[in-house]
Amino acid sequence: MKIYTKTGDKGETSLFGGRRVFKDDARIDAYGTVDELNAVIGVAKSFNENARIESILRDIQVKLFVLGADLATPAEVKSSAVQRISSADCRLFEKTIDELETELDPLKTFILPGGSTVAALLHHARTVCRRAERRVVTLRRQGDVSEETLVFLNRLSDLLFVLARFANKESGMEDVPWIPRAESDTKV
Repeated sequence: MKIYTKTGDKGETSLFGGRRVFKDDARIDAYGTVDELNAVIGVAKSFNENARIESILRDIQVKLFVLGADLATPAEVKSSAVQRISSADCRLFEKTIDELETELDPLKTFILPGGSTVAALLHHARTVCRRAERRVVTLRRQGDVSEETLVFLNRLSDLLFVLARFANKESGMEDVPWIPRAESDTKV
């Protein structure tokens, strides 16, 4: 199979089901941002040495491929070849969040993104996830994606936040609390 097809050379691409759209279409923007999120998670994985985090991130990456295919397939296209994001996927994220939070100190303030390399990359992934969520909101307002896709991305961003905190804990680093300062105290 050739990697290049030349069918997109004029700024269009095909959705699953065959419909052609411009590459800046809201649908393409949404699943393109999900693809970017998956790549950022891949970078985080490349620095990770914790087996538990590795397993969670791998599961997330697999589900992001499902989400990408879901978003690339208009609702009117019915195919058993395309999986759709379900409420069960969202519940699995909630379960994982709950399990990880039992091992973390309760949060009493906002924290600054950062810490270990893996935690910093997971915070980056969280922000890309929030952007993907915004792109899916735009697409959803057009009425062509399920509510589960929005819930999925909302829970995933929460999971990435908790996973970043967990990565810091596992590496022996403290989360850095955000402490607002008076303007006169701020040094730049």
